[in-house]
Amino acid sequence: MSDSRELSRSVKGLTVLVTGAASGMGRATARVFAAEGANVAVTDFDEQGAHAVAREIAANGGAARAWKLDVADSGEIKRVVGDVAAHFGGLDIVVNNAGFSVRVAIDDEAYEDAWARGIAVMLTAHPRVIRAALPYLRKSKSPRIVNIASTEALGATALHSPYSAAKGGVASLTRSLAVELGREGITVNCICPGPIRTAITDRISEEHKTIYAKRRTALGRYGDPEEVAHMTLSLCLPAASFLTGAVIPVDGGLMARNA
Repeated sequence: MSDSRELSRSVKGLTVLVTGAASGMGRATARVFAAEGANVAVTDFDEQGAHAVAREIAANGGAARAWKLDVADSGEIKRVVGDVAAHFGGLDIVVNNAGFSVRVAIDDEAYEDAWARGIAVMLTAHPRVIRAALPYLRKSKSPRIVNIASTEALGATALHSPYSAAKGGVASLTRSLAVELGREGITVNCICPGPIRTAITDRISEEHKTIYAKRRTALGRYGDPEEVAHMTLSLCLPAASFLTGAVIPVDGGLMARNA
């Protein structure tokens, strides 16, 4: 039996780029990584929101800088990723989190526009960010990619087909890139959040949240963004070097429950 080797559980000094980091799970992810000593690139289409999160992190002693980033713009992705790497002296971790809610019927006149925007932001953007980041990840001692999908990748809800298709594509993309990049030591994993308290779910009343959670989840409640963020952190630890290609529900047991 070989001697055991110590594996680091610290991201201190590593640089992480988080998309959609101005609110919800992205904001929680940026805060959690900063609290653990990582350098955080807070990126979002909402420039003011991104700067607010960066200031919040700095006020708590963390290292962060904000960039406006529309992940549907391939040129902007290349520019921002390059700026992040230049500012922090490299890039070790990418968290593809940007997304939005899409609810539209298949026969609605707005369907094609909803489809195009949904796929652009929640699927096509992921490989674009990864492609831009690859030159820097290849220089990292602990390169990690985490794609945020949804339990809609594992099941489906009526009137959400653009969203479900995008999230299902993210899960498949994750497995494919895990195989492609594995020999380089770059891990690629996917998280599928279930019912989480974010801006997207704010419109649902507390009464209906409670009814849904008790009926559908094993834990009987909605999750908090920080609970997803800590799973993201766990996948990005240097010690998580043998975990890749995983599609992990963080859903309070939603997908495990039959009735």
